[in-house]
Amino acid sequence: MHPAGLAAAGTPRQRKWPSKRRIPVSQPSMADPHQLFDDTSSAQSRGYGAQRAPSGLGYPAASASPQAAFLADPVSNMAMAYGSSLAAQGKELVDKNIDRFIPVTKLKYYFAVDTMYVGKKLGLLFFPYLHQDWEVQYQQDTPVAPRFDVNAPDLYIPAMAFITYVLVAGLALGTQDRFSPDLLGLQASSALAWLTLEVLAILLSLYLVTVNTDLTTIDLVAFLGYKYVGMIGGVLMGLLFGKIGYYLVLGWCCVSIFVFMIRTLRLKILAEAAAEGVPVRGARNQLRMYLTMAVAAAQPLLMYWLTFHLVR
Repeated sequence: MHPAGLAAAGTPRQRKWPSKRRIPVSQPSMADPHQLFDDTSSAQSRGYGAQRAPSGLGYPAASASPQAAFLADPVSNMAMAYGSSLAAQGKELVDKNIDRFIPVTKLKYYFAVDTMYVGKKLGLLFFPYLHQDWEVQYQQDTPVAPRFDVNAPDLYIPAMAFITYVLVAGLALGTQDRFSPDLLGLQASSALAWLTLEVLAILLSLYLVTVNTDLTTIDLVAFLGYKYVGMIGGVLMGLLFGKIGYYLVLGWCCVSIFVFMIRTLRLKILAEAAAEGVPVRGARNQLRMYLTMAVAAAQPLLMYWLTFHLVR
């Protein structure tokens, strides 16, 4: 036999297997099972490379222009622009018409107070006999803010005094076992009703007497609201010392508010007559004096009427 044949017969014949070559994986589903995380560097590089446009400085070009973005979603942009336009028109309309019903700019003047002004004003309300100069100070035909002039009317003290009066009335009713929300609401509403009637009556009287004065409706509310300060003092003294303390303190406060209103309103109501040189004993001037006296005299009566049932 041929030696080659013997060699072939003595040794087993080896099978030739195809060589294993690594085929690059092109899909994420065919990734290496032993790999913990997916390799996304090649995909990102391909994505960035697709977005990069050739430019002179090497920066990526913008994907879309503003015109293209607007054209891509025109309905939402038009709706946004229309909504902004409506909001701007509504704000402008409110700003124009709010002063017709609520004079916000004027109200800011009446609340321009500080602690020193409040202390001086309270002292003036309790002791008006010691005050000499009652003229309101002006600066370029405009009255100065209340914090610079103790004679200027304000709304801070009347507003706080009204709220405190309602609270003190609730305290007085509670000490007498008569407290109820309905009764407290009736107390507050009656005080507001009397204040409204006062303002309307004075405005009507000024119209009938034909008084041209710079006394505004807000001024009237401020001056008429000062009586709540004396009412608070009277009720508190009545709770502490009984009816004797109530009548003593309320009597003092009634006289003080009478003097305060006379000296304050006569400069407002009689200012025109003094400027025109109208004689003091003229018919129209006498009517103005009577009106001033009536407004001042009504304050002690209302102070007693709104507080006498709170002290027993």
